[in-house]
Amino acid sequence: MSAALEGLRREFGGDIVEPGGADYESARRSVLASGSPAYVLRPKAVGDVAAGVRFAAAAGLALAVRGGGHGFAGFATNDGGVVIDLGALADVEVLDGERHIVRIGGGASWGRVADALAPHDLAISSGDTRSVGVGGLTLTGGMGWKVRKYGLALDSVVAAEVVTASGAVVRASAEENPELFWAIRGGGGNFGIVTAFEFAAHKTTDVYFGKVAFPAAEAAAVLQGWADYLRTAPEALTSIVNFANPFLGGPEAPVEIQVAFDGDDPEAAARAIDPIRALGTVIGDDVTRQPYADVLVEGLTPPPGIRLETRAAFVDKESVAEVLRILAEVGASPRSPLISVRAIGGAVSRVPADATAYAHRQAELMFVTTAAGPEAIVEAGRPALDAIWARLAPHVGGAYANFLASATEQDVAAVYPPATYNRLAALKRQYDPENLFAGNHNVRPQ
Repeated sequence: MSAALEGLRREFGGDIVEPGGADYESARRSVLASGSPAYVLRPKAVGDVAAGVRFAAAAGLALAVRGGGHGFAGFATNDGGVVIDLGALADVEVLDGERHIVRIGGGASWGRVADALAPHDLAISSGDTRSVGVGGLTLTGGMGWKVRKYGLALDSVVAAEVVTASGAVVRASAEENPELFWAIRGGGGNFGIVTAFEFAAHKTTDVYFGKVAFPAAEAAAVLQGWADYLRTAPEALTSIVNFANPFLGGPEAPVEIQVAFDGDDPEAAARAIDPIRALGTVIGDDVTRQPYADVLVEGLTPPPGIRLETRAAFVDKESVAEVLRILAEVGASPRSPLISVRAIGGAVSRVPADATAYAHRQAELMFVTTAAGPEAIVEAGRPALDAIWARLAPHVGGAYANFLASATEQDVAAVYPPATYNRLAALKRQYDPENLFAGNHNVRPQ
């Protein structure tokens, strides 16, 4: 350990935060988890990241990688190990104005990216929260307000700079290390630390964004009508339904359909959104035209002692009606979790199934349940939540890693179907045979 630490201090040009240090209390925490790492490393350059990786491997310490730190499963910190915090690697640069190629540091947030690209009239299909990190979101998917028109965040990646378990810095693209390029688009952080991404951005305009609300009593009809309409709606329209929100009345909370029309033509926006307004009794409508960068919300940090328990699954077309029927029943019951349903399809489904390691291209919907409260309350509600998911199990499949609060073997098997997992595991053996990058929905070396 002493030799490894001496080597780190010699090679590392960033900040090393240790227990007792002035910044340790904040450095040991991520947004949704708190740990007690032995070292928090804050690199200033890619060479520092490589030095940090070599140190963790030589010292035999668990390694956590932090981008935005929003992971529900708490992967952005640990106890007794090393945390590499990429926060200083956050530059956003337009490399090619004609092809809209943008280089983004692995520690950047999506809010920073949106703000930097707005003066160029450019955007990237990303998540929906400003403070969420580019790296964590992109490596496992990336669903936001442009997903039906432009696909997942990872679908816009054209290259990446990756620090592997050996401390080597490699480039992954369709031409260079193509199998690694395949793997990092959906395979999470299993293969290294991405210190920079290159994205193909697109020209963007203002968007029409907001929510249309309906009474809770109309949930079943509104949900089914919404799902039916999204099958034929313009791909410029992306939409999410939220209901049973415990902070807005639980089973009496309104059904809120969030909409984002990717375009600034008011007539086209009205044609796309009006069929949603016609689904029931509108009790709220705040849809307005606004810059795309403004629709990304600020991320919320739960108060101390509050835990979020999230679960997610995909729904294929043939199961949509039954799943929405069950969810509507659940939402009307006391102590229902918050339920969010996202429409996918569109550009996501047109990418060949084996083109990336993201394995759920043909799903029509993705839904999330969220239970929140003190640890004891969440645990007390677990049997009821398990019962809900047991009802849903015959009709759903897969899982979206970015909305999982756990990382069991069952979770990993849901995220990666057998063919995808086996291909990833074979590559894991090549790039990370000792499984240094295990702080994720882990694929073990085959």
